[in-house]
Amino acid sequence: MSVITPVSERVLGPVARAGGRGAKRLNVSFEFFPPKTDESEAGLWTSIRRLEPLAPRFVSVTYGAGGSTRERTHRTIGRILAETGLAPAAHLTCVGATRAEVDAVVDEYWAMGVRHIVALRGDPPEGMGAAYRPGAHEYANATELTAAIKRRQPGFEVSVGLYPEKHPESPSLEHDIEVFKAKVDAGATRALTQFFFDVDAFLRFADRVRAAGIQVPIVPGIMPVTNYKGLVRMAGACNTRVPGWLANLFDGLDADPETRRLIAGAVAAEMCARLEEEGYRDFHFYTLNRADLVYAICRVLGVREAAPQAAVEEVAA
Repeated sequence: MSVITPVSERVLGPVARAGGRGAKRLNVSFEFFPPKTDESEAGLWTSIRRLEPLAPRFVSVTYGAGGSTRERTHRTIGRILAETGLAPAAHLTCVGATRAEVDAVVDEYWAMGVRHIVALRGDPPEGMGAAYRPGAHEYANATELTAAIKRRQPGFEVSVGLYPEKHPESPSLEHDIEVFKAKVDAGATRALTQFFFDVDAFLRFADRVRAAGIQVPIVPGIMPVTNYKGLVRMAGACNTRVPGWLANLFDGLDADPETRRLIAGAVAAEMCARLEEEGYRDFHFYTLNRADLVYAICRVLGVREAAPQAAVEEVAA
């Protein structure tokens, strides 16, 4: 006779696990992208302020190939340093820039007070999946970029990207693991993964990474997405599989954004809870500059604001 798990236990599993965690706290980090307009800048800072009290391990800011995008990234990083208590991790790509230009940005970040860089090659001008042919005076890939960062400023912490379902340009997962090992040998201290929904595939990939002798932390990338059609487009571009069960959850909800938000939050929370059971305690959230959903997920996972000291003393008394 089969045992059927009560609906309440299936739905409230992450909540119950968070409530039973006690003092052990998960570590979270949040990724933002730099604003393109004054209006989007206001929205970005609303999101940053909303998530700041959760005391993330760091917040990262993406970095594009165009000069204006890079300027916005630098400006955003500067404001985070000046106006918040957050530790910024500045993205840095090498596509479309000379080695000298990239080196100058590394030095500039260090002078600003940044101590953590997310080193990425970046997409080719023709878009993700196209063949990249670096110029004679450009860094060829993230491995060369990582080595250059550590050579210029050894004190930098360097995170790199990792695709648990294979990079779109890679011939195999074995090749991806070899590239990851080269990045670690060059000085990378952490991997932030592309978003995914197939937890089993992620765990199998992580096992293969460990079997290859690579021991730096692998931080799962979590993207709570409420727009299913947009998700399919993003997933196709980065080789992320969208499982059939996820499609079924969003089926027929095109005109029901509130239900889509609830589903997105539940899926992300359950993924994190499952990964926590497998020993993962660090999660990197792709916020899409929208904080409310990520904030709610963090609360479900037991990540919350520290109580003011006065309130703690009052309770203790």
